[in-house]
Formats: sequence, C-alpha cells, structure tokens
Amino acid sequence: MPERQIRLFGDPVLKTVSAPIETIDDRVTRLVVDLLDSVRLPGRAGVAAAQIGVNLRAFSYNVDGVIGYILNPVVVEVSGEPALVEEGCLSVPGLWYPTKRYPFARVTGVDLAGEPVELAGDGLMAQALQHETDHLDGFLYIDKLEKENRRAAMKEIRESDWF
Repeated sequence: MPERQIRLFGDPVLKTVSAPIETIDDRVTRLVVDLLDSVRLPGRAGVAAAQIGVNLRAFSYNVDGVIGYILNPVVVEVSGEPALVEEGCLSVPGLWYPTKRYPFARVTGVDLAGEPVELAGDGLMAQALQHETDHLDGFLYIDKLEKENRRAAMKEIRESDWF
C-alpha cells in the first residue's frame, strides 16, 4: 500500500488532541500498516496518525534504519539539558528551525497485541519521540519556537507554495 498523504499546517486535525486507542481492531491494524508505509520514505524520522488524518494516539518511526510503531505513547522520561536542535516537519514542508529538545527521551505504550512497548534513545530518536508525541497532543514544532523564529516561520509558511 502506498504511503498516505501528509496533512499540512492549517489542517485542524494537526491541532487536535488525539484520542487514546481503546480497542485494537482491524481499523487500528490498517492504521499501523499505513503509518509504517508512510514512514519508510527517505528523510522521514516519524509520522504521527494525526499527520495522515487519523485522530488516534499512534505513530511510526524510522531512525537509524530501525522502523517501528507504538500505540498510545506516553512520554515517561526526558533528561539532560534541553538544547536547540534543527528540526523540520512533514506537515510544515521546507522549513527547518532550531527547536528546544531534551537529549534523551523514553516513551511507553503498546503494540498491536496489546503488549507493553518501551522506546528510548538520545539524539535523533529522542527528538523523534518528543516530536511525534507532540503531534498527538495537538502541537507542531513551530508552536515551541522562540518568538523571533516563530514569527519568521509563520512568514515563510504564508509565503510558501503549499499554504
């Protein structure tokens, strides 16, 4: 199955808090397949369900050649001194801005069998875990930018071909 179309800045689903997955059924299984297909493309570190128009708490990741997913993720730990790291987003194409992220993050959730899953890492993995869970809470990375950068990002968005 081909990857699903990514929703862009301005789509209300990106600003909506995603609902927890209460029942793991065929619909959720199809969602996971779509998330995995959508994250396999080069340059994609993660895709949240909201980014493909589904208001459920799930995301896929593709970091250092490891591809996977998690349902009902919750950030249970971040550590280290937050630092500015260059960040972009498929839902805000073409923009990259320094965003404060913790250097380590740990997320817990479940898989399609309802078994516990824990994802943890530093560097890009920590960034992806924070970025994707933010999506599920209705936030885009540009919401976290410092005032000057947020103003510049909004100007770039308004002037972009896709907006």
